[in-house]
Amino acid sequence: MEADDKLRIAIINPDKCKPKKCKQECKKTCPINKTGKLCIEVTPASTICFISETLCIGCGMCVKRCPFEAIKIINLPKGLTNEVTHRYGPNAFKLHRLPQPRAGEVLGLVGTNGIGKSTALRILSGNIKPNLGRYENPPEWKEILRFFRGSELQNYFTKMLENNLKALIKIQYVDSVAKSKAAQGIVGKRLKAVDKRGKLAEAIDKLDLESILEREIQQLSGGELQRFVIAMTALQEADIYMFDEPSSYLDVKQRLNAARMIRSLLCPENYVIVVEHDLSILDYLSDFICCLYGNPGAYGVVTMPFSVREGINIFLSGFVHTENMRFRDEELTFKVAETEEEKKAQGAPQKTAHYKYPKMSKTMGEFQINVEEGSFSNSEIVVMLGQNGTGKTTLIKMLAGILKPDQDDVDIPKLNISYKPQTIAPKFEGTVRDLLYTKLSTQWEAPLFKTEVIIPLDIESILDNTVQTLSGGELQRVAIVLALAKPCDIYLIDEPSAYLDSEQRVICAKVMKRWILNMKKSAFIVEHDFIMATYLADKVIVFDGEPAKVTYCTYPEGLVTGMNRFLKLMDITFRRDPTNFRPRINKLASQKDQEQKAAGNYFLMETSEKEKEKDEEEETKQAKPKGKAAKEGAEDKPAKKSKAPKE
Repeated sequence: MEADDKLRIAIINPDKCKPKKCKQECKKTCPINKTGKLCIEVTPASTICFISETLCIGCGMCVKRCPFEAIKIINLPKGLTNEVTHRYGPNAFKLHRLPQPRAGEVLGLVGTNGIGKSTALRILSGNIKPNLGRYENPPEWKEILRFFRGSELQNYFTKMLENNLKALIKIQYVDSVAKSKAAQGIVGKRLKAVDKRGKLAEAIDKLDLESILEREIQQLSGGELQRFVIAMTALQEADIYMFDEPSSYLDVKQRLNAARMIRSLLCPENYVIVVEHDLSILDYLSDFICCLYGNPGAYGVVTMPFSVREGINIFLSGFVHTENMRFRDEELTFKVAETEEEKKAQGAPQKTAHYKYPKMSKTMGEFQINVEEGSFSNSEIVVMLGQNGTGKTTLIKMLAGILKPDQDDVDIPKLNISYKPQTIAPKFEGTVRDLLYTKLSTQWEAPLFKTEVIIPLDIESILDNTVQTLSGGELQRVAIVLALAKPCDIYLIDEPSAYLDSEQRVICAKVMKRWILNMKKSAFIVEHDFIMATYLADKVIVFDGEPAKVTYCTYPEGLVTGMNRFLKLMDITFRRDPTNFRPRINKLASQKDQEQKAAGNYFLMETSEKEKEKDEEEETKQAKPKGKAAKEGAEDKPAKKSKAPKE
């Protein structure tokens, strides 16, 4: 029987379970309850129902009959029974295993939202004591250390208990910093007050904080807040540094500078742990990777440590070969057609409509953007690349007719526009279903749209949730649906990857690309996640100049030409992973970086078999623990990490 080799868990969503508003259908339809045993316990006076996981036979009747879809019954491999690290309570989320940090190295964590990354950080920081699944009678530290005996975690927790290690966490949602009482004061004074490492000048330079030193913390934008909070964390002395999504709100250049700042914290005795959804930055930043898989909100499983390349490729492939475990049905790949011939061979839609916009400029206060004349076609996606403050959103608004250029005689094509703004502020009072009906009538229920957009973006699971209570990622997915469903000629989409996890970013990119091309529409997209940008782009517009002062942008040019131009401005080089074709950043001053710069090839599209073998050989070396050898920032001493630096 299935029950013999499966561990069954029941998860009740406390936000959805409402015993006072239902007829307790779960209890009435349960076949075990009908035999007289109490498998499901609930009364109208209960706050939440309880399901006995030992009595449950997994028939699924309660799941089907619950009017609020609050119940999940999930089968797990029985091998995980003895590997529970923490559980929050009965019928609540549980985490199996823990990431294994190594002193003097950066541990990267990758996984979907709600899979246990933040729980793992809180345990490793000492904020949560792991209960090994026994939430009613939690174990003492002696038993916990015995549980982790023989692993690197035993040494880690022993150090934490004996030496009273200090842990610092850079929080995930930096927006909350500006709203807190602790956010009172001037940026420069606060940074000076916490600087215990004597690195204030270095942090100001690396994170480009000079222009905001005299500003109030509460007046900072999202990107400025992110850089300020990273600096606040990096300037303090600690034994364990943890960064939860350090790249949010930052442009490509700022993300690389933040990564270099984080790597500069390494010394032989301390630990650095990073949770990041931008896979190219995670690749650049980490020394080794732990993947997390499972069922969001129900359970999470942490894999053993892998080399950076292997760990990210395991996450994208959805298969952990060391455990023979498949956790995703489809592999996520990034192979795109680069030439017109390849696009025709892949059956890409023909371009039948061509549009032009004139040379123009726009001045707003001290800021001025100069736009070169350009053209675009239907069935085409143009990605805009540039630093924050260079006018990407301004150009989108000019094309949309929201802003008028300085010149009165310019002729911008009058086309129907669908615009998804950068900032999403939910003001609608009602559920997601109500919002879709209000904005789109029944268009969102069309079979093709449902199959191509609604189902892949998992909108059905949040249809009855109140818009005001949605998370950032859920709001982003709803905003993308609203933009794609509106009948138009051009989609203008500003930062669609914000708040989305790694898997959702790839899915969203595929959904947008497929819908826009199949509908024979045009799109202009602003994107800072390089993996998403390269997957989406047919053409590229590069923005350059002095941010917030005077900037200019190129006309839409081919993917390789545009990427080369942009990467040269950033002074970084990319290569493609031979397994799934994702872009990988070369370490600064590494052999590969120097070779590509010398050849003027900043964006390398193909990787030979010889280079693939070399990649795998270096990753194998890198996966081995390196003891306590001190490591400097990747940009300072690239040769320290191995004989051939990780590229």
